[in-house]
Amino acid sequence: MPPRKLPRHLVWLESFAAAVESGSLEAAAEHLGVARSVVSEHLRALETTLADGQPLLERGPGRRLHLTARGEKLYEGTQTPLHQLDLKRLRDLASTEPSLRLGLNPTLSHFLLAGIAGDVARAHIKLEVSFGGTFELVRQVQTRQLDLAVDFTPLPPHRGVEAESLLHLPFVVLCGPGNELAARHGARRSLHVRDLAGQPFIDWQRDDPYGTANSARFNAHDVSVREVARVQSFLLLFDLLRAYRACAIAPDLRLLRSFPEDLSVWLLREEAPQSVEVVTLRSSGGPRSETAQLILDGLRQRLASKRRKTD
Repeated sequence: MPPRKLPRHLVWLESFAAAVESGSLEAAAEHLGVARSVVSEHLRALETTLADGQPLLERGPGRRLHLTARGEKLYEGTQTPLHQLDLKRLRDLASTEPSLRLGLNPTLSHFLLAGIAGDVARAHIKLEVSFGGTFELVRQVQTRQLDLAVDFTPLPPHRGVEAESLLHLPFVVLCGPGNELAARHGARRSLHVRDLAGQPFIDWQRDDPYGTANSARFNAHDVSVREVARVQSFLLLFDLLRAYRACAIAPDLRLLRSFPEDLSVWLLREEAPQSVEVVTLRSSGGPRSETAQLILDGLRQRLASKRRKTD
């Protein structure tokens, strides 16, 4: 089988990176084992394809090559797995148009995306949105495939990832129409785990930290429930609560948006109250993205405003 060849734009990118890191076309050519003219040709091709013919490198003091503003943005953004660097992504990196790659937890997207999109649109920033679970979002932030991610915790520290807590959410008990908890305890403001004994219950998937927390709660108080379904997102939970006339223990997302009016809600009373955080994730150690900072500032302001209204 013949050796696999890199796509042409990645060959050009290899010459570009070698020139940046060595400081000259001659040193780059020697490192790559090609003629100087080949490196020069690759750089011209990259500039023509990605930067409208504008230079990515220029001579500085001592004739050493230095990155232009476009080149600096491109070089910083290409420190990522090769399979992610298609031409469309590279054009975005070499463009003067501001852009933001945002990753969201699917549930949080339902509550936060509208506000974030408004900030981005008003600032005339190109937005690229993707969705994923915690481990996928962390991996994409680590490899700089995302400029910013928003997720739930608890999260352990991860190498190369900086996390900021924006909001603490206590836990609540939810139940659908027809569940006897509404008739029995409708006037109460809070329920204890013991009040759920024998109830049809919707838990979280076994690999979800919320599901593990619920199991620990029931075991600690010797409470048994009838598990009727499992779910992994609020986007599915509400319909299941209605269909099974069941209850669930979940984070209190009313700080982000009201629950449906046909559901009953009580604060969960616990001896050692637990909470879930809404956090942002971004790469540590690299230059700060101005667009990510703009979105983060808007997110902080909106969440702080919601906190004040509920206090």
